[in-house]
Amino acid sequence: MTEFTNRPVTMNEKKNLLEIEEHMYILDDVKKPNVFRNMFPYSEVPKIPFNDRIVPHDMPKDIWITDTTFRDGQQSRAPYSTEQIVKIYDCLHRLGGENGMIRASEFFLYSKKDRDAVYECMSRGYRFPEVTSWIRASKEDFGLVKEIGMKETGILVSCSDYHIFMKLKMTRRQAMEHYLSVIRDCLEEGISPRCHLEDITRADIYGYVVPFCLELMKLMKEYRIPIKVRACDTMGYGVNYAGAVIPRSVQGIIYALHTHAGVPHELLEWHGHNDFYKAVVNSSTAWLYGCSGVNTSLFGIGERTGNTPLEAMVFEYAQLKGTLNGMDTRVITELAEYYEKEIGYRIPPRTPFVGKNFNVTRAGIHADGLLKNEEIYNIFDTEKFLNRPVLCAVSNTSGLAGIAHWINTYFRIPEERKLDKGCDLVHEVKKWVDEEYAGGRVTVLTDGELLRVIDDACERLGVSLVEEKPAES
Repeated sequence: MTEFTNRPVTMNEKKNLLEIEEHMYILDDVKKPNVFRNMFPYSEVPKIPFNDRIVPHDMPKDIWITDTTFRDGQQSRAPYSTEQIVKIYDCLHRLGGENGMIRASEFFLYSKKDRDAVYECMSRGYRFPEVTSWIRASKEDFGLVKEIGMKETGILVSCSDYHIFMKLKMTRRQAMEHYLSVIRDCLEEGISPRCHLEDITRADIYGYVVPFCLELMKLMKEYRIPIKVRACDTMGYGVNYAGAVIPRSVQGIIYALHTHAGVPHELLEWHGHNDFYKAVVNSSTAWLYGCSGVNTSLFGIGERTGNTPLEAMVFEYAQLKGTLNGMDTRVITELAEYYEKEIGYRIPPRTPFVGKNFNVTRAGIHADGLLKNEEIYNIFDTEKFLNRPVLCAVSNTSGLAGIAHWINTYFRIPEERKLDKGCDLVHEVKKWVDEEYAGGRVTVLTDGELLRVIDDACERLGVSLVEEKPAES
């Protein structure tokens, strides 16, 4: 006769409900890889199936941002110099503020340049962002971590059968045992491991990922050293839709890691890619459903389509929590200018928060609204939070209102002296603009062109605008 073992009924103190855990999650050491061909046919566009299993919101009290600018961010561009890394790291410290909202930054250790940057950044003595490293799951790489004296390191522990079977040429059990041996080496040295579950959105969540994380939690209990778990949406397959099927469901993955694998909120982290334009919304979803950390890269620079942009999550945090919690968002603009002028990286002009045109409007009807009240067409006080006053580019559609707004903003004319649509100077500039486009021009006017025309018109009309220092163009 079969003997059944009844699982205990326990009280969930947070929800005030009796609960019973019905399942035990053990490694499913399959003979052939499960590549979820029904969802990822490869010769077709990936599918997003649903089973309508709804996961409850479970946002942690404390959430934060971590940074991979110097690791994943360097995998798709020319390497930063040591000096550039240190400058950016200093800015991240200031941006994160006194409460350390940018909790950590990870570095490569393979080149002398990267190691020099690590030493320089560590010598700063900042508590945040904590300087951490990233290595492959190899004992040779671990030697670099020991040599430098890192307190925490990320370890690549690829978790989908695509990687385990096709790349590593291992079985699930072999991969797990290999990973656990390197993690145990870290723990023996007193180093806190951060396990990067690469390609989690194509992994067998309950047949491999949860059993593996349960083993990690056993090691954490044994060694009494934190083990972080980073869920890596390496290919950007994650979706935030309620009722979507795992492994594509972001909330389903976080629920499994926290509830079934027992990983505490503060040790969970999400790392997203933007292959399907979902990096930001998936990162916010991870926060909402139980993940304390979201991993990001400045301006989204990263592998293929890039990572979750750091600056995006700064403003996502503010919207979700109702506070910036000490973050100095003006540093974002400083960083954007540094990338453009010193590093030579061109930020696409329509990039939110940092692109040259993110708060510039060209439509005449919009300019008329801005002239009356900038709140009508500006997302928030961009001058206060980003040192970026709202602007109207002048073109054939700008009209008198657009020209007036451009002059008022560029010259930072105080409220009591602002020009309106009826001003003679505005009409003079408008005549020249109309002539330009009547002659066949199709591009917007540059700041330099407008300044020359305004100077000529001011001289003819006998007026002056330069009582305030002009804004930088």
